[in-house]
Amino acid sequence: MEVGSREVCKAAIEIALTDTRDDENVLKEKNSLKGIRSVAIDFGSEFNSAVPKILERAVVAAKRENVIGATHAEEGAVAGAAHEALQQIINKCVGLNLGGKIGIARYGSHISVCVFFAIGLLNLNDIAIGMGHRAV
Repeated sequence: MEVGSREVCKAAIEIALTDTRDDENVLKEKNSLKGIRSVAIDFGSEFNSAVPKILERAVVAAKRENVIGATHAEEGAVAGAAHEALQQIINKCVGLNLGGKIGIARYGSHISVCVFFAIGLLNLNDIAIGMGHRAV
């Protein structure tokens, strides 16, 4: 099977949808057999202050788990893809709380970031998913 942007985006979505750390680890191992490196990060915050935190956490986690190296281009690609994913859901988020996961996957030059969040107030939540992709 040839791995391209579609498969890398799918891997980012799948890891963002995992329920537990054990599920994440199983999926990371499955992805690694295909040559895809991946990581997931839990996140929760009030949206108006969340954007810089999400971008920072995505870059730090991707570096920590060796999804990317420490180059400016790779860090920028993760931050850019995360920002793109957030742009897709911003209209639902303004002024509300969000909680969920950020999934990141990479194969070769393809880097994908998926944000999967419950958005709302108390237990009155909507669900949103955003996807960003960059090539390094």
